[in-house]
Amino acid sequence: MELIREERERVNETLDRYGVKFSLYKNGKFTEQLFPFDAIPRVIEAEAFEKLEKGLVQRAYALNLFLADIYSEKGYILRDKVVPEEFVYNAPGFLPQCRGIKPPLNIYNRISGIDLVEAPDDWYILEDNLRVPSGASYPMIAREITRRVSPETFEQNRIVDNRNYANLLSKMFEDVNCGGISVVLTPGRYNSAFFEHSYLAEQTGAVLAFPEDLEVVDDVVYLKTFNSRHQRVGAVYRRLSDDYMDPMVFVQNSVIGVPHIMEAYRKGNVAIINAPGNGAANDKGIYYFVPAMIKYYLGEEPILKNAPTYVPYYEKDMNYIMENIEKLVIKDVSEAGGYGVIFGRDLTKEKLAELKDIINDNPRRFIAQEIIEFLDLQVLDDDGVGTVPRKADLRAFVVQGKDIKVWKSGLTRFSRNPDSFVVNSSQGGGFKDTWIMYR
Repeated sequence: MELIREERERVNETLDRYGVKFSLYKNGKFTEQLFPFDAIPRVIEAEAFEKLEKGLVQRAYALNLFLADIYSEKGYILRDKVVPEEFVYNAPGFLPQCRGIKPPLNIYNRISGIDLVEAPDDWYILEDNLRVPSGASYPMIAREITRRVSPETFEQNRIVDNRNYANLLSKMFEDVNCGGISVVLTPGRYNSAFFEHSYLAEQTGAVLAFPEDLEVVDDVVYLKTFNSRHQRVGAVYRRLSDDYMDPMVFVQNSVIGVPHIMEAYRKGNVAIINAPGNGAANDKGIYYFVPAMIKYYLGEEPILKNAPTYVPYYEKDMNYIMENIEKLVIKDVSEAGGYGVIFGRDLTKEKLAELKDIINDNPRRFIAQEIIEFLDLQVLDDDGVGTVPRKADLRAFVVQGKDIKVWKSGLTRFSRNPDSFVVNSSQGGGFKDTWIMYR
C-alpha cells in the first residue's frame, strides 16, 4: 500500500508539473484543476476484453452506417420507420448543411468514445460520443509516468502495452488524408481539453494549429507558417464544436472557426475528423435506437447491451416513466459532461410533480433509464492508508480508417463522492489506468 500511495503522489505531482489539467470556462470565469489520478488500476482480463472489443466494433460500425444513411438522399432507416424522422431531424446535432457530403472512405465516426459501466451480470453501454470524444491523453501520459516510477510493474505483469494509441490515430490520419499534412485544430488554451490537443499533436506528429493558422484558398486548406509560406492540409483533427467550425456555414459570429473550410470538405479536398454532423448520432434519444440499428444494418443481435431506456415520445414509455419516475434517472438529451442528470429518488414529491410536467411538455428532450447498480472500484482514500469503494465507468476508444481498431486501454473515470454515480471530470471525478491483460 505504501508503494501504491507513493506512486499516486508522484504521478499527480508530475501531472501537475507538466500542466496536465482539466480546464473549465463557465460564467465568464476560467479555472484549471487537476484531474486526479488513482494508482490502483482497473484490470480487464483478456477474455472479457475480447467480448467488449467485438461489441464496440459492431456498435461503431452500425453508427457509421446510420450517419451515412441519414445524410444521404435515401434515409432508408427513416423510410422504414426503424427510427422516427422527427427524432433525427429535431436532434440538436443534426446539421442539414452536411446532407449530401461524403467524407473520405465514407467514414463519419473515425474516433468513437463509447462509455460503458460494468454491472455484476454484464457490461452496459451508457453513451456514444461521436463528435469530439476526449480523454485518451490522460491514461496515455499516466502510463508513461508510472512506467518511470515502477518499471517492474509492467515487466512482471501480463499488461498489454497501451502506447500505440498515437499510432492508431496517425494511421487513420494517413488513411483519410486528402493530400497534405495533418493538423490538430484547437480553439485555444481556454478549452477544457487543451492539454490533450497539444499532447496528441506531439504524439502523432501532426501540427497543432489554431484557427488563425489555417486559410482556405480556392477550396483548399492551407497552414500559414512563420515565413509566409503555405502548406497544404489534407486532414484536420478538429477539437472544436460543429457550430463554430465555419462562420460561413454555421454560427456567423464564430471567431474560432475557419471560413470556407466546409466548402473544401464538401469538395473532397480535406478530411475533417470527426465529420461535422455526427452529433445526430451522439444524441441520447438516438442512443435508444442503436440496438435496432445493429439489427437493421448488420442483421445481428447486439453484443453489448444498452442500459434499459425509455423514451417519452412513445406513449407506453411515457406511462412507465410517469408511474416509476422516483426510481429512474432522467437525462436531458441536450446536456453533456454529467449535467442534466436527475435521479428521481433524490427529489421531493413536489419536485417530482414539476419534473413530470416538464417531461410531458417536452417529450423529445428527455430519456429515462433504470439505475444500473454498476460495480464499485477500489480507490485510495485521501490519506493513502486504505481504500474506499467508488462508482466508475470506462470510456473505450474505437478508431476507424481503412480498418477499425479498439484501443486496448481506455479512460476509467471514478466518482470522488461516495454518494454519487456521476464520474465526469467536469463534476470533480478522478481517473485510473486501465490494464487489459494478455491470456
